Amino acid sequence: MTRKYASEAVAASVIFIVLFFIILWQVFGRTPLMTGPVWTEELARWLWVWMALIGIGAVEGNDSHLRMSFLTGLLPQAVQRALQILADLIYIGLASHLIWIAWKSVKRTWNYEAVSLPTSDAVLYASAFVATILIVLRVAQRLLSSATGFPSNQTDDSAP
Repeated sequence: MTRKYASEAVAASVIFIVLFFIILWQVFGRTPLMTGPVWTEELARWLWVWMALIGIGAVEGNDSHLRMSFLTGLLPQAVQRALQILADLIYIGLASHLIWIAWKSVKRTWNYEAVSLPTSDAVLYASAFVATILIVLRVAQRLLSSATGFPSNQTDDSAP
């Protein structure tokens, strides 16, 4: 059974809605109607980063990222499939290294406080750590589905 929306897409959408209201608060805070808090600008930046990175996981889950397949499209289907598997394996390898880098960044910034938010800078760097883990899981899920022939528990983009 496929779900209409991936959990990453739902999370990114919720973050977007919160981001929208934070930016709205910023806009009204720059008018004579009210004085906006200073921290809204930094929070908006952080939310944008979290939303974008988490959204990549949803894109990978649906296998709907942008592709330039005009050259690979000329190859036989079996070669195209082999190249896709190779690309996914390389992607997992690179992303796994990025997980390590993101983890080191979280540890390095753990004791640094954000400029205007009452939290550690590590919260921002944790976005790359969490999102890249989700991306690796989705690509691995796609590889497993391809290898076994069983459909993965991915979302259905064709649903209305």
